Amino acid sequence: MKKFLPLFIFLVISCNSVDPILEYQKKLISDDVTGSNIFKLVKNGEVVYQEIANSGKLGDKDINDETIFPIWSMSKPVTTVAMMILYDQGAFELSDNLSDYLPEYKNMMCKNGDLIEPCQNQIKIIDLLTHRSGFGYYSDVYGTNNFISEPSPLFKYMNTYLYDDLNEFSLAVSKQTLEFEPGKHYFYGLNQDILGRVIEVITGQTFYEFLVENLFQPLEMSNTKFHLTLDDREKFQPLYINKIPDTPMNPSTNSLKGFTNELDQLSYSEYNKNYLGSGGLVSTFSDYSNFCQMLVNEGEFNGKKIISKESFKLMLEKHTEPYPNDDEPYLFPDLPGNYFAFNFSVLENTELDGTGSPEGVYGWSGYHNTHFWIDPKNKMYGLFMSRSREFNFSIPNNLKKVVYSAEN
Repeated sequence: MKKFLPLFIFLVISCNSVDPILEYQKKLISDDVTGSNIFKLVKNGEVVYQEIANSGKLGDKDINDETIFPIWSMSKPVTTVAMMILYDQGAFELSDNLSDYLPEYKNMMCKNGDLIEPCQNQIKIIDLLTHRSGFGYYSDVYGTNNFISEPSPLFKYMNTYLYDDLNEFSLAVSKQTLEFEPGKHYFYGLNQDILGRVIEVITGQTFYEFLVENLFQPLEMSNTKFHLTLDDREKFQPLYINKIPDTPMNPSTNSLKGFTNELDQLSYSEYNKNYLGSGGLVSTFSDYSNFCQMLVNEGEFNGKKIISKESFKLMLEKHTEPYPNDDEPYLFPDLPGNYFAFNFSVLENTELDGTGSPEGVYGWSGYHNTHFWIDPKNKMYGLFMSRSREFNFSIPNNLKKVVYSAEN
């Protein structure tokens, strides 16, 4: 069996060759995929690679230790771990009906072909954790998209302008017709936002208070939050947007290119308590690195147990067959060979995946191109952050190809 050591000799010691990871980071800039970006690779708690590629372009900012990024859907794993903390405490069962905690979800309506009928099944907590509730993302402005709502400051539900708190948000969402019977399909959506409200009901705290006390303080993630102060705004990375018409992420004729601070989409107001667990957090590179290291350690960080080994394993259990799968029409085609667990994509079929990653690698990404993966086999994680649109799964896939190619 080949050892992993030659990879790190290749990456760290080989001074006479071009660094393939850094070259790829620079290529992302030259190809107008991202602006400034940063990538880190950590094995057995030791940093074996960390480099910043700054674009130097007008309107961009150099990345440093204090740079704040919107992590969008990389909020979802945070919410998932928060639920596992409560699961360890016996605060709920996975088979519990959502309506046991939020009565507004008791009498839901479901689509059935062209008909809208009362749902036969109740939404269960596990349906939210696995994106099998029937909720997606929605926009009143641009129409529908199976994978993510169209970019708009008028998101129908994922919105910190229309709703003051998670109770208002939840009451509004409960009026939405489900796409199918709960539990029938995987369908990516605002499930973790609803779970944030469940946490509030169970604990009597705001979702953010719970996260600070039970996750952010133990993980030393002091810069991870749902708001930006005036000082934070100075550290907030500008968005590089390259919106190309007629693409899966932009099925329209609209185009836009450049750096901007005008497309935050969320208010990040200190006074708004609509703490959106599916995409509302901002964080720093070092903060989220601590979260990744906790996952590598199967729920522990610096000797502190965040979740039990049992709950950690539960998060990674299989709830779909890998893409392609005719029974699951809404899986992400950019993640072949991966099944879905509690939000995480988990690699099962390495041949379909094609990145050279070993079986069991798992992770997730954020809308503005933040990406991470955990490699349990090699006790390793990779973390990439930029702030750019449109979203691109090829970034983590190509980084994995570069990282794992030295093993082959």
